[in-house]
Amino acid sequence: MPLAVPSIDLDAVQRQLEEEGYAVIENVLPPDELERYRRTVDALMVHERVHPYCPEDGEERPEDAEVADYYRTHYTVSEAEAQRLLARMRHDRARNADTPWPVPYGKVPKTFIHLPTLFDQDRSQRVWQLVNKAPEMASLIENPVVLDLVRRVLGADCNLHDFQATSIGPGTGGGAWHVDAPLGQIPEPLPEFPLMVQNVWLLDDFTAHNGATRVVPGSHRFRKAPPWSEGQRDDERVLTAPAGSVAIWLSNTWHRSGPNETDRPRRAILCNYNRSWLRGFTDFVATLDEATARRLSPTVRYLLGYSARAPERR
Repeated sequence: MPLAVPSIDLDAVQRQLEEEGYAVIENVLPPDELERYRRTVDALMVHERVHPYCPEDGEERPEDAEVADYYRTHYTVSEAEAQRLLARMRHDRARNADTPWPVPYGKVPKTFIHLPTLFDQDRSQRVWQLVNKAPEMASLIENPVVLDLVRRVLGADCNLHDFQATSIGPGTGGGAWHVDAPLGQIPEPLPEFPLMVQNVWLLDDFTAHNGATRVVPGSHRFRKAPPWSEGQRDDERVLTAPAGSVAIWLSNTWHRSGPNETDRPRRAILCNYNRSWLRGFTDFVATLDEATARRLSPTVRYLLGYSARAPERR
């Protein structure tokens, strides 16, 4: 049975987040809601595999070879996905008045570049911009259990950093240890307070064998990013929990997706929140149509960035 909101000791969860950098709250979503999200995510993933986003290509430049090499070297992408990423980059570069970056592509903040939609050689997948593609899922953004906890950590005026679905494919080896952007690209020591809180809604049971997230307890106090490497650590913790639960960690907690040794994908929905003064990973206001935005609750709209941006000054 789903766990009732009043029976969750959020004070205890907050203490665990502060002390260990992560927490898991089991059985938050009722079965019918969980099943709706599964069906929606599955349909979106099937559609986007058949119709991957590949905009009209922009003008080629000599430095584009460096961009393609960056994707091939740093991510487990197929050649087809590498070429789509290159096309997306060129398209956005043209959209931004062909403004160059002042640093090499590998040094550009990840907030400013495209990340793979298909990875692990196309066995794993992301769906970006869930609020645009399935606005009925916006209730997750303001789930009272998570939002209350997030606001305790980041302040009542926090915003949504990102909202996506992921599927870790069968037979994949797991991701690299990391902290969430932009922490991996700022000087160390990292801030001693959290900039973001990641919330992962489990659409499948997370087990030790199907790609459940690994974390290093207490690593949020290290004030540095981990070496970009894969593989098991002696001090890691596997976040196992039943579907319908939510796993939460601070942005500076070391984590990675584990290897999926099963023959089925491991699916989840990610709701990442940030402090109000931090630039979000996704510019929801620029991409969400006004009619859809007006159907969302005022709380969701503010979390997406409405009334939370610099005003137009004349």
